[in-house]
Amino acid sequence: MPQVNESAAAPPASSESSKLWGGRFSGATDPLMEAFNESIHFDRRMYAADIKGSRAYARELRRQGILTAEEQATLDRGLELVRDEWASGAFELRPGDEDIHTANERRLGELVGSVAGKLHTGRSRNDQVATDIRLWLKDEVVKMGVYLRQLVGALVQRAQSDIDVLMPGYTHMQRAQPIRWSHFLLSYAFWFQQDAMRLEQFLPRVAQLPLGSGALAGNPFQVDRESLARELGFSSVAPNSLYATSDRDFVAEILFHCSMVMLHISRLAEDLIIYSTAEFGFVQLADAYSTGSSLMPQKKNPDSLELLRGKCGRVFGDMSGFMMTYKGLPSTYNKDMQEDKEPMFDAIDTLSGSLQITTAVIATLKIRSNRMRQSLTSDMLATDLAEYLVRKGVPFRQTHHISGEAVKMAESRGCQISDLSVADLKTLHKSFEKDVLAVWDFERSVDNRCSVGGTSRKTVLEQIQLLKKWLD
Repeated sequence: MPQVNESAAAPPASSESSKLWGGRFSGATDPLMEAFNESIHFDRRMYAADIKGSRAYARELRRQGILTAEEQATLDRGLELVRDEWASGAFELRPGDEDIHTANERRLGELVGSVAGKLHTGRSRNDQVATDIRLWLKDEVVKMGVYLRQLVGALVQRAQSDIDVLMPGYTHMQRAQPIRWSHFLLSYAFWFQQDAMRLEQFLPRVAQLPLGSGALAGNPFQVDRESLARELGFSSVAPNSLYATSDRDFVAEILFHCSMVMLHISRLAEDLIIYSTAEFGFVQLADAYSTGSSLMPQKKNPDSLELLRGKCGRVFGDMSGFMMTYKGLPSTYNKDMQEDKEPMFDAIDTLSGSLQITTAVIATLKIRSNRMRQSLTSDMLATDLAEYLVRKGVPFRQTHHISGEAVKMAESRGCQISDLSVADLKTLHKSFEKDVLAVWDFERSVDNRCSVGGTSRKTVLEQIQLLKKWLD
């Protein structure tokens, strides 16, 4: 039966004696350097990944004869207790716990005794931390994929329920052509779908096992890295030990993916902020995602959307800051790499929260369909007027010019283009007939855009089905 002393009192140890690297040094570390060097205050969140990797590594050491079955069982039970202490909040940090690896090994030694010293055989913190980050990140990428699917689902649901709502479509922030509100929502749904698909394609590059690479040159105890990869849920083994311990491309890549998703969230937020102003009045945020003014009682501010837009810059900063750290490093591991985790943690935390807030905003958003419809003006059908003549056999370049002259005529008279009579239009081209009056129908204009991807009812419903199939 493996012996584990669960109530063992912590031995009175200095921070120097608990260091994993202290044997070569005789002088004490400057307390300022101690604090400057430590990462436990942020990498502690990887405690479960660190323990998972250690338990698997202990089993492999047993298979290679470095540990007896009893020693491995003792380590396994001890590591399980360490994990439980972290999970319950009972784990007590001590001086010298400079990182999550040191803290876990120190506490393991307190629980199981000197056998804990065998766990690090052939292993370096270089391959250990690279393994921990990848293990932790794999789970986070899966969570982000779930949040993205939830957001796409909310957009699809709104698009389906609001299918008959028309609104102005804009280019250069100017009214351009009528579209369906659903078409607008689905444009973002497809962006977020692409984000989710990119994350899925990214996973195999994260799931590449560094463990068993040692500090840089490899492991001398014939550990079966393929077996370790299978046990830890990795899809492949890093094929070169130098590469394995110094690679942080996957950190740079996740920061890029977070930045891209935040960019799309920011653009959606910007559109909705504009549409929520009194000047537009197309949408109204739920009270749960708005705030007021400390001075002006009438204000209802879209703070949720403004924060989403603002946090995009924060995540961009995480990416650019890390890239500046990463770009000048010699091979292999360098302490600069400790700066990989905080931007990664911050970007993922920010994105996870942002995705959930965006989903809730979309699900609770109130639209003012009458205000959207009232914002449609007949000059937005000038292209339809040109297309009317195209169907009469007039070349488009000519019809474009003729339609422009009609716009100019209406402007000079101070009226809408739809107020021009058939006789007025005939002065511009002889092909205009009474049937031109059918052009001034917004619903007809929208449903004419019936090619794949268009804003007609039929094609919007097809887009909804495409996304539903992907979500299923």
